[in-house]
Amino acid sequence: MEHVQQVEPFDYVIFGATGDLTMRKLLPALYNRLRMGQIPDDARIIGTARTDIDRDGYVARAKEALERFIPDDVRSPVLVDRFLGLLHYVTLDGTKADSDWSALSSILSEAPSDRIRVYYFATAPQLYGRICENLHGHSLVTPRSRVVLEKPIGTDMATATAINDGVGQYFPENQVYRIDHYLGKETVQNVLALRFANPIMNAVWSAEQIESVQITAAETVGVEGRASYYDTSGAMRDMIQNHLLQVLCLVAMEAPDSLEADTVRNAKLAVLNALRPITDETVASETVRAQYTAGVVGGQSVPGYLEELGQPSNTETYAAVRAWVDTPRWKGVPFYIRTAKRSARKVSEIVIRFRSAPTALFGAAPAENRLVIRIQPNEGVELQLNVKNPALDAYTLRTADLDTTIRMEGGLPFPDSYERLLLDAVRGNPVLFIRRDEVEAAWRWAEPVLKAWSENKVPMQTYSAGSYGPEKSATLLADKGDKWHEDME
Repeated sequence: MEHVQQVEPFDYVIFGATGDLTMRKLLPALYNRLRMGQIPDDARIIGTARTDIDRDGYVARAKEALERFIPDDVRSPVLVDRFLGLLHYVTLDGTKADSDWSALSSILSEAPSDRIRVYYFATAPQLYGRICENLHGHSLVTPRSRVVLEKPIGTDMATATAINDGVGQYFPENQVYRIDHYLGKETVQNVLALRFANPIMNAVWSAEQIESVQITAAETVGVEGRASYYDTSGAMRDMIQNHLLQVLCLVAMEAPDSLEADTVRNAKLAVLNALRPITDETVASETVRAQYTAGVVGGQSVPGYLEELGQPSNTETYAAVRAWVDTPRWKGVPFYIRTAKRSARKVSEIVIRFRSAPTALFGAAPAENRLVIRIQPNEGVELQLNVKNPALDAYTLRTADLDTTIRMEGGLPFPDSYERLLLDAVRGNPVLFIRRDEVEAAWRWAEPVLKAWSENKVPMQTYSAGSYGPEKSATLLADKGDKWHEDME
């Protein structure tokens, strides 16, 4: 195994430290980085929240979270104790200037003034600006401070601008880390390696050889405990405007000159700016929205979205969009993006459909080649090729798969997507974080769709829980001779 480099000593201050995200994702991710030898023993993780408990009470909660969310085979009592020794807790309402900031100030003052500080906001986005204002007002922002912002960055362009402006008053852009955990997924990052480290792929990565691209993120779960949040968000805001547009950028961008952060982000921004606008005249033909109704998932009967919500709603749980990247490389190639709750399968994948071979040599036209990049589960790459059918004497063809599963050494699970991102903020490496102009470009493209949907210019479809989506979604692809990839593993 390659040498794992330890980061500098740091203070990680988490606002919203008693919430689900912290307990389920952030603390387990930091524990795993300690286990890998990347976190020094003099690092400190300082939780803050309005919950009035002492350090012992917080440590007990953290220990329970590690026992619940860290697999037994990588959870060591000795390492858990070491990790818990890094924890501190401060009762604090970060949105109020007159809250008691003295305890946080006191803890931070115990470290050298040039120590790295990361402020992680695991709170509602509308609170980000006020917390930043109070950090500044209590002289807690230093030249080596960074702030990590959880998505969503707004619900439209106006709210995104307000959030970014509020944070930007106190943190310059190079200290702002907008996290998108999809970019922390190893298989998403592998898109760059697959494209640019393999000449065989790079040579065919354009409209000359590619017929269409599909990007899918589907879940079998419903909205469950997130119903109140989800009903103000919906599938387009929750997944497409951020996560899946970022995946599209990695698929469609031109080769950056280097892996330096702004070089990569400039290449992604160029894709976002090249997305063809979806207008009131085209929104009905280029998009589909739907809600799930009662059905069967995994052999269990489940209620519909409106039943779970307990009230009428115009919020989509399924969204599909046909996007066009108006660059010479992608002229005429549709990019299909879809996301769903209560789908038949839990899967995130990219499917590249290549053009059919222009030959009559084998009688029937050969099937088109497909490249399937499995983001989750069963991370890997599958290439579907045409071969001679060995069961027949005649020279007929069938498809065969070259299937590579990407595994960690020793059979260990893949690192959670938060693990690298949390420490990249410590390292000061923003390459996998979202720059402000990317956020704004994504909203410019998505907002007209959301506005048209809110005005019911695209009828709301339905689909049964446990299916792959509404029938209307199939016709979105059929009119270009495509169909959804549903041979998922």
